[in-house]
Amino acid sequence: MAIKKVLITRHGRKFYAKDLESDLHTQYGFVKKEDIEKSKEGDLIKSNTEKEFFIFSPSFIDLYRKIKRDAQIIPLKDIGFIIAETGINKESRILDAGSGSGALACFLASIAKEVVTYEIREDFIEVVKSNIGFLNLKNIKIKNKNIYEETDDKNIDVAILDVPEPWKAIENCSKALNPGGFLVSYSPSVPQVADFVNNLRKNESFVYLKTCEITEREWEVEERKVRPKSASIGHSGFMSFARKVTK
Repeated sequence: MAIKKVLITRHGRKFYAKDLESDLHTQYGFVKKEDIEKSKEGDLIKSNTEKEFFIFSPSFIDLYRKIKRDAQIIPLKDIGFIIAETGINKESRILDAGSGSGALACFLASIAKEVVTYEIREDFIEVVKSNIGFLNLKNIKIKNKNIYEETDDKNIDVAILDVPEPWKAIENCSKALNPGGFLVSYSPSVPQVADFVNNLRKNESFVYLKTCEITEREWEVEERKVRPKSASIGHSGFMSFARKVTK
């Protein structure tokens, strides 16, 4: 069901109205459906307990945070780093291998020209289709393909691998990528990184750039009490970057 409105408190708690036919119940009381329906962007409305909410239409990121998750998804901190390192933009054509829940493909489709995503599991493909429809994206193609075995895509600017054995896909990614294009491997373990990079260095079509991981630590700010939150996002995956240098 599509999200119709987002309500947010002054302390940043968000609630989602998925339809306008019933009241929205929250821990702060309920907001009448009539108040939600007649509100304008940025209006301040109240629950039956007088709790205040700002109301507005959902943006892409609001919707993205509510997509279905079957397979583990790449967190936003890592997606942002991949975008920054490869310069993905509105002219980019992306090959995403290992769709999983489709989170990466969907996020990139919101800023890129076109995304082609490969997945071998039919159940994952159904989840991806559901998320594409939920986000109303028109520039993603899903292919039931194994990146280790084949690719028929060409003129790709960035190829991203989120598969168990990314070194097996290096040659097919070389065929798909434009000269100057980027190859990115996302792997959770050190042995995967070692095997990918060592095989990559044997391939004259690529120059290996670097391997990184990103950690995220959120801070509490209350008046002059400023300290790290006890829970932080540590290791999620290693990102290895290479660049295609030959035709």
